[in-house]
Amino acid sequence: MIKVLIVDDSSLIRQLMTNILSAEDGIEVVGSAKDPYDARDKIKRLNPDVITLDVEMPKMDGITFLRNLMRLHPLPVVMVSTMTNAGAGVTLEALELGAVDYVSKPNIGLQNNMTAYADEIVNKVKSAARANIKGGYRVAAVKPAAKTGSPVKFKTTDMIIAIGASTGGTEAIKDILFELPSNMPGIVISQHIPATFSSAFAERLNQNSAMSVSEASEGRQILPGHVYIAPGGQHLQVNRSGAQLICHLDDGAAVNRHKPSVEVMFKSVAANVGSNALCVLLTGMGDDGADAMGIMRAAGATTIAQDEQSSVVWGMPGEAVKRGHVDEVVPLH
Repeated sequence: MIKVLIVDDSSLIRQLMTNILSAEDGIEVVGSAKDPYDARDKIKRLNPDVITLDVEMPKMDGITFLRNLMRLHPLPVVMVSTMTNAGAGVTLEALELGAVDYVSKPNIGLQNNMTAYADEIVNKVKSAARANIKGGYRVAAVKPAAKTGSPVKFKTTDMIIAIGASTGGTEAIKDILFELPSNMPGIVISQHIPATFSSAFAERLNQNSAMSVSEASEGRQILPGHVYIAPGGQHLQVNRSGAQLICHLDDGAAVNRHKPSVEVMFKSVAANVGSNALCVLLTGMGDDGADAMGIMRAAGATTIAQDEQSSVVWGMPGEAVKRGHVDEVVPLH
């Protein structure tokens, strides 16, 4: 049984979240708190497995509380945020501090969307309960495991690195890009992220990377030294235009319940780049991209999955490994 504490200053939201989570077998809402001070006392008394935490609260904001929590009593936290540009920056900061994931504030007026919202919050709470929380920070200072296989060799300079990620991916991607020099091949990234967050995510990465990081746009040429982030709410594909590789944005239906979908991007890279691609599947819930890694491998690409120890949730990379589509399994650090 997963014990959940709901922290939100709105009594209506607390009641709604309680109703949604309590209706799910395997989840017990052990309490709710109206502010961080109330939450601090209830954490000691109720010992929850997962906390849902509102970003904006009186007395102490959610970010300050999260920072203290992860330092003193690290627990899996799912942030509840407004899906706005301002909310994006705060939520990304929360993920840096150790929050496992985030959901939007429920829209009480849109009853038709409530079933989908309930599924999302339930799945993210279950995923958070299994998350790898390490020393107050997610996957911080993990001891490197021995790497397997030989160094990756590409047949030509027409190369691309394709990275897919979900839960825990924003920080994993940041860590990877921080270590890479500016003369790397072009990198395309599909991270499960809302439309209002992807631009802020790209800007945040660009501030801490030697490579130039930006949100992908239609028809943009993929160049060495540049990183292209799939916009939230659109699939990113890699297409050919003569000798050039370009970004194509697809507004089609969600694939594997996601948009952008890693599966869509990987398949396009397999078709248009083939053996000159390096395919990397990072931490994430579910199995998006796992089957497409097999297509990438069959096309001659080198496929790499993040290992279980350093993953926040070993869903997507774990599924790719189980299905036999991975050449190498490596730690994040």
